[in-house]
Amino acid sequence: MNKDLGVWTYDDCALLLIDYQKEMFEVIRSETDADLVELNVRLLAKTAKAFDVPIVLSTVGVELGFNRPTIPPILSEVDGIEPIDRTSMNAFEDDAFREAVAATGRKRLIIGGLHTEICLTFASVQALKDGYEVLFVADAVGGRSQVAHRTAIERLSHAGAVPTTALAVTTELFRDWATPAAGPAGEVIYWYFREAPKLTDAVGVADAEKQAAAAALQGAH
Repeated sequence: MNKDLGVWTYDDCALLLIDYQKEMFEVIRSETDADLVELNVRLLAKTAKAFDVPIVLSTVGVELGFNRPTIPPILSEVDGIEPIDRTSMNAFEDDAFREAVAATGRKRLIIGGLHTEICLTFASVQALKDGYEVLFVADAVGGRSQVAHRTAIERLSHAGAVPTTALAVTTELFRDWATPAAGPAGEVIYWYFREAPKLTDAVGVADAEKQAAAAALQGAH
């Protein structure tokens, strides 16, 4: 059935999170600020965990001593997954990373990485050349400038990668409220509806959604 669907499902994809490190967050200057990028990455990780989507986590330059590891709030969401540290800005030029992606057995990759114009773009265009399909999450990434971020999105799109957003990933992977996947999906979505308004009003969350999220939290206790 999945082969007949244009949309993606949770059992045909893997999530790649690349270089979500303090040094990269500090210089985000594009349309989604660093705090919201962090929240959206956490949403992606929670979604992957909820649906048993394989996750590959990578950093750059930690062992060389010029970058720090994945920031703790994101690392806590992927507890138990060992980061693959690299020297190459193109993750797919690193043997361990490339092998970890292949080991997932998935040919559809959801990719987030900092910065948009470097580690996200290089990995994505290489993945496409290597025969993978790529979704990149435009509000879970950021560039050193708005022009760098936007130019990277144009390059990615021309290369054949498809842009999406973090909440759209969650809803696309399950899609049907009448299926068993709706239970874990709802928990993740209501978590996001509780957290997003604390950071910004640029993400629309209706009053009814806030109330449902609060009720879900109360019910969990």
